[in-house]
Amino acid sequence: EESLQMWDLNKRLEAYLARVKFLEEENEVLRAEIQSAKSSPAGDSWRVKYEEELRALRDALDHAFREKCTAELARDNLYEEVQQVKSRCQKEKAAREEAKKQLNLSRKELEEERRAQIWLKERAVQLEKEVEALLEVHEEEKAGLDQEIASFSHSLESFRCAPVAFQPVEVEDYSKRLSEIWKGAVETYKTEVSQLEGSLCQAKENLWKAVEDNQQSQLQLQHLEKDLAGLKARKEMLEESLAQQWQEQRGEAEKFQLAMEALEQEQQSLRVQIARVLEDRQQLMHLKMSLSLEVATYR
Repeated sequence: EESLQMWDLNKRLEAYLARVKFLEEENEVLRAEIQSAKSSPAGDSWRVKYEEELRALRDALDHAFREKCTAELARDNLYEEVQQVKSRCQKEKAAREEAKKQLNLSRKELEEERRAQIWLKERAVQLEKEVEALLEVHEEEKAGLDQEIASFSHSLESFRCAPVAFQPVEVEDYSKRLSEIWKGAVETYKTEVSQLEGSLCQAKENLWKAVEDNQQSQLQLQHLEKDLAGLKARKEMLEESLAQQWQEQRGEAEKFQLAMEALEQEQQSLRVQIARVLEDRQQLMHLKMSLSLEVATYR
């Protein structure tokens, strides 16, 4: 029984010694690799490369932050420009409303001028009718006077001695008075007609002025509409460029964030690998100590 126990212990000792030898060899290999990695320029170059990449990413992040600041400034400038465009649009809208008011006023004046022209035409027609009536009355009176003069002449021829009340001188005076009255009526008619013609010309001039003002207001309104359309197009273009810049900056920020996350994951994986190596080394040390104690106890 003791020989069997000794034989079992020998087998276990051989297995432990082989395991210790294997672990020592592996430990030596790992130590050599670590020393070579520490002393070799490749490790330094890898570390330098990693530091350079990290520095480049930091520079890129700073550059992205500066670009973000410039984009924010550009956004503020664009916002100010948009506000200016809005204020200009409001001013142009107010000017457009004012032009519409002026157009309505000019239309009202044009209607009033048309009504005045129609009234003047009707008044001229009425005056012409009155003149025609006066002419007819004058012709009738003249015909009556002619008949009276003819009758007076016949009576004068029939009666040699004519009475004093029916002398031809009075008839001539009467005809002269009538002719003077007729001349005065004609003069007043001419003055009224000239006044009506002058007012008609003035109404025509006012009408032409109103039409010209209307055309000018329409042209101004068209120019204002064109300017408003241009400002709206510029506003849309500025908004599109601002949205595009925001999307580009967001994409770049996401790319930098992904790159930083990848570097952090790589750094974390390296830390985990280093911790595993240190843990394996510590386990090997503990195993070596336990084996050495067991060998010492066995001896």
